[in-house]
Amino acid sequence: MKNHDIVEKNIGLMVVLVVVAISFGGLVEIVPQFYLKETTEPIEGLKPLDAVSLEGRDIYIREGCHVCHTQMVRPLRAEVERYGHYSVAGESVYEHPFLWGSKRTGPDLARVGGRYSDAWHKAHMFNPRNVVPESNMPSFPWLFDNYVDEKITARKMKALRSVGVPYTDADIEGAEKAVKGVTEIDALVTYLQQLGILLKQKR
Repeated sequence: MKNHDIVEKNIGLMVVLVVVAISFGGLVEIVPQFYLKETTEPIEGLKPLDAVSLEGRDIYIREGCHVCHTQMVRPLRAEVERYGHYSVAGESVYEHPFLWGSKRTGPDLARVGGRYSDAWHKAHMFNPRNVVPESNMPSFPWLFDNYVDEKITARKMKALRSVGVPYTDADIEGAEKAVKGVTEIDALVTYLQQLGILLKQKR
């Protein structure tokens, strides 16, 4: 009996060997990434999000923006021509969780920073059809009435520092004051306006 016949007729053995093969392949693909500088070190000029942008990012996640909008420009000609410089791992080293995404109901936002004015973003969030008539994006009018909860921003920064985001004591101590009285729409727009601007400036 040939060796492959033994494997093919023993489903338990086949399952074990398939798991071993997939695990080995996965390790070969994944482990080296932990040791490459371009995947573990921040790009030049990258800093942790300030308090207002950090709250804006959490609003972005809470409202499900990441479900329809990716933040990852693939290194393909059509993508780069439409969105700008392809995304690199060094942009995301402070992201917890990362928001690369995989589905685009709406356009990619990795390079949206500075592309539109604050007023445009606010009009778009209040009622997308006011600025993009064919848009199927929902409206978010409550963001204009809600305020950021300044009591929890410092705790968020401390939690992120514990996983490697280099927030300083001064950043954490000033967080509450920085976001007090800031509306959720202002926080969200502040977050959007800083997306991808470092690599955009290098083009």
